[in-house]
Amino acid sequence: MYGKKVKLRLLFLSFIFLIIVLSIFLILKSLEENVVYFISPTEIKNLPEIDNSKRIRVGGMVKEQTIKLSQNEVSFVITDFKNEINVNYSGAIPNLFSEGKGVVAEGYLSDRSFLKAKKILAKHDENYMPPEVKEALENNK
Repeated sequence: MYGKKVKLRLLFLSFIFLIIVLSIFLILKSLEENVVYFISPTEIKNLPEIDNSKRIRVGGMVKEQTIKLSQNEVSFVITDFKNEINVNYSGAIPNLFSEGKGVVAEGYLSDRSFLKAKKILAKHDENYMPPEVKEALENNK
C-alpha cells in the first residue's frame, strides 16, 4: 500500500508531533504550579475553604501603628479598609515598606486572619500602587 519512504516520513512526523505536544504539556504544567494569584483580605474572609499548601499574594495597605519589628522578623496588618489580615515575615524588608503604604505579601495562609509571608513586594516609588490593589481598595471604600 504505502512505500517504505512514506511510512518512514509518517513515523518521523508522528514522532515530532508527539514531542511537540509533550513539550507544550510540560511547559503549561510547570507554569501552572508557579502561578500566584492576588487577593484582598476581604476575598480571604469570603473563601469557602483555605488551602494551607497553596501560595497566595495578599495586597492592601499597611495599617497604621501595626508594624512590630524584632530581630529578623516583622509583623504587620494588611487592610483593604473592610477586613484585615495579620502578616508575619522573616527577611529583608524593602526600603519603601512603611505604614499607610501599599504592599503585596506573598506566602501561605495559616487561617483566615494570618499569613506567613515568604516575600514582601513593595519595590515601587511611593506614588505607585499596583492596579489590583487600587481596584480592591476602591471597591471596599
